[in-house]
Parts: sequence; structure tokens; C-alpha cells
Amino acid sequence: MHAIFEKETEMTDINDTLPNVTVADSAGNAVNLAALSGPFVLYFYPKADTPGCTNEAKDFTELAAAFAELNCPVYGMSKDKPAKLAKFAAKYALNVHLLSDESSDATEQMGAWVEKSMYGKLYMGIDRSTYLIGKDGKVARIWRKVKVKDHAAEVLAAAKAL
Repeated sequence: MHAIFEKETEMTDINDTLPNVTVADSAGNAVNLAALSGPFVLYFYPKADTPGCTNEAKDFTELAAAFAELNCPVYGMSKDKPAKLAKFAAKYALNVHLLSDESSDATEQMGAWVEKSMYGKLYMGIDRSTYLIGKDGKVARIWRKVKVKDHAAEVLAAAKAL
């Protein structure tokens, strides 16, 4: 951690429960992460309507029926405002639940708020990461520094194995 970013970020790990944090869905409704029933998928993405984030949401949408068969909803979270998430979902006919963590509470507590570097400049941003939550409400699997290609299918395979 560099001196300009002195705050150590917490990190959710395997067998942890999700933090007791309330975020908003794309309609502005409150959603408490700790109150969600497993199994489910929670993935963090940097910004709605950007190429990688759009492809990731579309990939999870393509597999939405298979996740539904497992009673395993998919939630995508960013720092975007609910209205932007609603527009993003409508534009691409997304079939995932989009969540807004404008305050970064969940993002930071789960370890998805990380130091990044672009063109030699350091900044803080969302690490594309995914958490698979089991029926017991505990984290069963974590993917960090996710590459979008084939990721949704890999998460589905892990959900089937729960």
C-alpha cells in the first residue's frame, strides 16, 4: 500500500458472511447484503455501460435461466447511481439485479476497493471481483482480478457444485 492511500482495506474471505451494509437497487430500494438468502452471486464491476462491464453483465444475463434453475440470483454492484443502473439495465435488457454502492461501504469492506495504476498514475477503484455465497449465507468462492471472457460460465459451474 502506498503512502497516499493509508487506509487499509478490509477483505471478505471464504466462510465469511457478507457485511451488514445496505445499498440501493436500480429502483432505489434498500437492499441489506447480510439479509440476502443464499445461494447467490455478487459481482463487483467498475462502471456501468463501459465495454468490459457491459460484456460481463450480458454474459450473466445469457446464463440467467441456468442460475434461476439453481435458485441462485445474480447481483452486480458498482458505485453508479441507481438511475444510471436502471438505464444500463434497460439499454441492454439485463437480467441481473444491479446494486449501487455509492458510499463504497460494501465495496471497501469486501476488499473490492483497491489501488490501481494507469499510465503510471495511482488511483483507487473497483477490482472486478465475484463472490459466490452458499445456502448457509457464507462466502463459498471468490474470484479476484476477473477477466470477463468465460467468467460467468465458470461461476455457474461453481454454483452448480454447491
